[in-house]
Amino acid sequence: MKALITAGGRATRLRPITWTINKHLIPLANKPMLFYAIEKIAEAGITEIGINLNPGEEEIQKACGDGSRWNVKITYIEQTGGPKGLAHILKVAQPFLGDDSFLFYLGDNIILGSIRNFVRKFRDDKVNGLLALAKVKDPSRFGVPELRDGKIVRVEEKPSVPKSEYAVTGIYCYDSNVFKAVDAIAPSARGEYEISDVHTWLIEHGYAIGYQEITGWWKDTGKPEDLLEGNQLLLSEMKSEDMTVEGTVAEGATLHGKVKIGKGTEIGERVLIRGPVVIGENCVIRNSYIGPYTSIGDGVEIYNTEIEHSVVFNQVDINCSKRIVDSMIGENASVLSAHETLPMGHKLIVGDNSMVEL
Repeated sequence: MKALITAGGRATRLRPITWTINKHLIPLANKPMLFYAIEKIAEAGITEIGINLNPGEEEIQKACGDGSRWNVKITYIEQTGGPKGLAHILKVAQPFLGDDSFLFYLGDNIILGSIRNFVRKFRDDKVNGLLALAKVKDPSRFGVPELRDGKIVRVEEKPSVPKSEYAVTGIYCYDSNVFKAVDAIAPSARGEYEISDVHTWLIEHGYAIGYQEITGWWKDTGKPEDLLEGNQLLLSEMKSEDMTVEGTVAEGATLHGKVKIGKGTEIGERVLIRGPVVIGENCVIRNSYIGPYTSIGDGVEIYNTEIEHSVVFNQVDINCSKRIVDSMIGENASVLSAHETLPMGHKLIVGDNSMVEL
C-alpha cells in the first residue's frame, strides 16, 4: 500500500504568512505541519509516499528530503494543469500509484492518535474506499455525506444545506477502482474535479464505500484560528519525556507544567513560563511571561512582554510591554513598543489579509 499527501495550493486564507512560506511548512509545536502527516503514515506501516507539490516548489523537498529520516521513500509529484481539485491530484499521481491501494492524506490536516486502525479497517473490510468522517459545527465548509441506514448514499461538496452534521475529513483509502470515477466525472460549477463527486460516482456504480467516524482528534487548518487550535492540540499531546530543558534557566525563573527549551536558549531570572510551551534554540527571554499553548521558534528574543496561545516563527524580536494572545508572528518580524520612538503612535506595516487589534 502506498500513500499520497497533498502539499500544494496557495492558502490564500492564511496570507500574509503564506506569501513567504508554504502552508504545509508552517511550524506547529515547532515542527513543520507536513512532518506530522509523514509520521502518521510511517507509523501505520506505509513506506512509499508521494507528495503532491505546486509547480516550481523547492522548499518542501529541502525540508523532507528523501524520507530516510522516517524510514520511508518519498517521491515528489509536481501538479500539472493548474489547481483543478482533489480528484485531479489523483489523476496526476496515477503513474506513481499504479494499481496499488493507497492512503490519500490532505497535508494540512492535524490528526491526534494513530491512523493504523483506519488503514487496517480498509484492508479488513475489503471495501473499494474508506472515508473518515467527523462531526463538525460548520459542515458546509467540507464535503458532507448523506447517510441512510448506516451507509453513505451520496457525498455533496460544500453544500449550502448540509444533509448531515458530518464532514468527510482529509483522510481516505482507495483501491485502483477510484481512477474509473476520476476519469468519469466532470468539473463542478467552480471548475474543479471534486473528490465528493468521485465518492458519489463510486457509490452509484455499485462500489463499496465505507466510513469510520473519528472523534476529537481531527483539525483542518484552513484559517489562522485553526492553526492556533492545531498548535494547542499538538502541544497538549506532547509527552512529558519529550519536554526537555537543554538551555540555561536563571535561578529566579519559574517553569510550570510541560516546557521544552532548546539548546543555547537563555531564560532570564524574571521569567514565568506556564506550559505546555515549546521554545526553540538560541533564544533570549527576559522579564517576560510565556503562557500556555505557545510555540516559539529558533533565534527569538522576547523582552518585557506577555505572550500566550500563540505561534512565533524564527528570528522574531518582541519587546513591547504588552500582552499578546491568539497571534501568529511570522519569521523576522518585530513587535516593539510605541513608547520607544517619536512621534508617539502605532507604526504599522500590514500586508494583505492581515488582522491587527490596537
